[in-house]
Amino acid sequence: MKKLLSAFAAFTALTAAASAADLPRRVAPPPVFTPVPVFTWTGFYAGFNAGYGFNTADTRAPTVIGVPAGTTAANSVFINQFGQPATGVVAFGNRNSNDGFVGGGQIGYNYQFTPGSGVVVGIEADAQYVDFGRSRNRFAFATVPGGGIAPGTQVFNPNGISGLDFFGTVRGRLGYAWDRTLVYATGGFAYGSGGGQDFGLPNSSRDNFQTGWVVGGGVEYALPTDSFFNFFRSSAVTLKVEGLYVNLDQGNRNNGVFAQTANGTQYSVFSPGVVSVGPANLYRRETEFAVVRAGLNYKFGSY
Repeated sequence: MKKLLSAFAAFTALTAAASAADLPRRVAPPPVFTPVPVFTWTGFYAGFNAGYGFNTADTRAPTVIGVPAGTTAANSVFINQFGQPATGVVAFGNRNSNDGFVGGGQIGYNYQFTPGSGVVVGIEADAQYVDFGRSRNRFAFATVPGGGIAPGTQVFNPNGISGLDFFGTVRGRLGYAWDRTLVYATGGFAYGSGGGQDFGLPNSSRDNFQTGWVVGGGVEYALPTDSFFNFFRSSAVTLKVEGLYVNLDQGNRNNGVFAQTANGTQYSVFSPGVVSVGPANLYRRETEFAVVRAGLNYKFGSY
């Protein structure tokens, strides 16, 4: 009986082992790979910037003008201590006239040919508030022995007033991106207007709308999503630093008028008896300047 039971147990164990061998094996599922998004600069963006602008021609010599006496005190730029017409000299420093704050905003579009690293092309337009040329008409000195400038006489720089209230550009951009870092060159059309005073004279220094060109370059970096400065918590915030050189039209915008007396008599660098020493462009406006600025952009679309 014991032998029979032992044989039965052995047979059952063999049968169970054979059945287990025939069952399908449980294989772990293959790992799921989630692709990491590759950053691309392609897309529209908008932002703001701030920086500093400075004159690229601040080494210009001063303008010195010798002015003859008028026939009467009313039409003379200078009078002596007795209130009589007198000969005098007025001078303008011509320095630091185009230095000041720059700030504004920009919009644009970039296209990257290969996401990750590759060539990026784009177009950008910006408008800037500037604070240039506010001291342009401050003359360094005006002298006449024992006297001074006649009451009611207005004196201003014959070089023209290079002050600007605003300028803007429309530029192309061409660069190369290494993932989130973009290095680019830029250039295109520039415009500007405003600043200074007209002094009510039809032919004095005026600041009309001016056009010209601009070139420059910069570096832009897309902030990681976990950056403290990425307040949108997306991959759409970029920081940039760029420099621009702006050259606006220096056409003859006045006839060299530098003074108007109390009775309306105008004196220019071409008036009889006037002697002027200074820059060759005595009646042209200086409108060349450079800008260094930092900016922040928001690119629409996460990647």
